[in-house]
Amino acid sequence: MSLNKEIPYKIYLEEKEMPKQWYNVRADMKTKPAPLLNPGTLKPMTAEELEGVFCQELVKQELDDTTAYFDIPDEILKFYKMYRPSPLVRAYCLEEKLQTPAKIYYKFEGNNTSGSHKLNSAIAQAYYAKNQGLKGVTTETGAGQWGTALSMACAYLGLDCQVYMVKVSYEQKPFRREVMRTYGAKVTPSPSDTTQVGRKILEENPGTTGSLGCAISEAVEAALNQEGYRYVLGSVLNQVLLHQSIIGLETKAALDKYDITPDIIIGCAGGGSNLGGLISPFMGEKLRGEKDYRFIAVEPASCPSLTNGVFAYDFCDTGMVCPMAKMYTLGHAFIPSANHAGGLRYHGMSSVLSQLYHDKMMEAVAVEQTSVFEAAEMFARVEGILPAPESSHAIRVAIDEAMKCKETGEEKTIVFGLTGTGYFDMVAYEKYNNGEMSDYIPTREDLQRGFDKIPKFPGNEF
Repeated sequence: MSLNKEIPYKIYLEEKEMPKQWYNVRADMKTKPAPLLNPGTLKPMTAEELEGVFCQELVKQELDDTTAYFDIPDEILKFYKMYRPSPLVRAYCLEEKLQTPAKIYYKFEGNNTSGSHKLNSAIAQAYYAKNQGLKGVTTETGAGQWGTALSMACAYLGLDCQVYMVKVSYEQKPFRREVMRTYGAKVTPSPSDTTQVGRKILEENPGTTGSLGCAISEAVEAALNQEGYRYVLGSVLNQVLLHQSIIGLETKAALDKYDITPDIIIGCAGGGSNLGGLISPFMGEKLRGEKDYRFIAVEPASCPSLTNGVFAYDFCDTGMVCPMAKMYTLGHAFIPSANHAGGLRYHGMSSVLSQLYHDKMMEAVAVEQTSVFEAAEMFARVEGILPAPESSHAIRVAIDEAMKCKETGEEKTIVFGLTGTGYFDMVAYEKYNNGEMSDYIPTREDLQRGFDKIPKFPGNEF
C-alpha cells in the first residue's frame, strides 16, 4: 500500500470511473463450466431450446464462455447511475472493536430501494426483455431481494412482473412482499395451487415451507403458459454472474485507486450471484497467473451445497422442468429448514463457482445462524448498518479471519461483500434477540435423501 495516501472511511469512484463493460470470468477459466443439459436427450441445451424460456440476448450471454468483456447498454448505465458507483468502506470501527491488525473493507450494495445487489442484474434482464418486445417476466424469490429488485426494474421499463416467493419468506417478510406490490408486481407464495407443479409439490409435501427450487419450477411453468412472457433468474446462471461483475470491477478500481491489494476476499454464497460478481475480476487475475488471492465462499450450515454437496449434474428446480446443471448440489428434492438465511436456501451452486471450487481456486465454509446473527449485531453496533442475514454470513467469516490475524500478528487486508440491508428481516433479529433462534444442520440421512434423487446416468457418478 502506498504510504502517501491516507485511506478514507469510504472510497467512492467518480461517475466517469464506473465500469462500462461487464467481465466474463469464464473467458479466463482453463476448465470451462459444464454446459446445461437437456434432461430428455442428455445433450447440451441449444440456444433455440433456451430461447423458449429465456430472452434471446440473455441466452447469448449464457452460452458465451470466450468473450471476456460485454459492453453495458447505455440505458442500463443510465439506470446504474441512480445508485452506482457504490461505496467501498474501510471498517475502521470494527477493526478497533476487534483490536486486530487486519485491515477490513466491505463493498456496500444496499444503497438502493431494493436494499441489495440484485438490482444490478434485474435492470439488465428487464432491459433485454423489453427490447425483445415482451409483455412481462416471471421469477422466483427467496428472501425477497431479487423479487423487489425485479419489480423495480419492471416498473421502470413498463413490464409486467410475476413473482413466486418462497412461502416461509412470504410469511416472515410481509413488508418485503408489499414493496414488490407497490412497484406493481403480483406476488404468490410458493408452492401454490396456481400451477400444476405447485399442486404436485403440495400433494407430496403437505405443509411445506417451500424452497427456491419449488419457486423456480412454478415461475418457469407460468412463463411457458403465457404468450409474450419469459422467465428470469436472480442467481446461479452465467448471465447473472456476468451482470454482477460490476460489483467486483468497482471494488478493484477503488482498491487500485489507493494501491491496496487484498489478501482475502469473502462473500456469502447461496446461488452465487453476489460472490461471483465480487470475486470475478480478482479471480481473473488469479486464473491468468498475474496475482494470487484467497477466496472464501460462506454458506449456511443448514444448506451447505459446497461444503457437503456433491459435484454432479442435477435439476435446477424441484419440479424438474428446468435444464440440468453440473454443480455442487444437495439434490433438487432437498428442502432446507425454515432458517433465516433467506436468499441462501438454494439446493445448488452456480456452475462457474462450482467449477472454480472443484479446481481448488477458492475455499468454502459453512456457518450456523446464531453465530451469523451474533456477528450481524456486532457489526450493526459499531459500523452503523443493519446487515441482511445473507450478508452477515460474510461478516461472520471476515471477523473470524480478522481474529486469526490478531492471534498471529499478521496485517492482512480483508475485503467482503455487504450485499444489502436487513431492515425487512426484523422477525429474524427478534428471534435472535429473544433467544428463540436455533441452529439446524442436516444429518447425513437428510442429505442422502436429497442425493438419492439426483439423476443417474453414465458420466454422472458421484
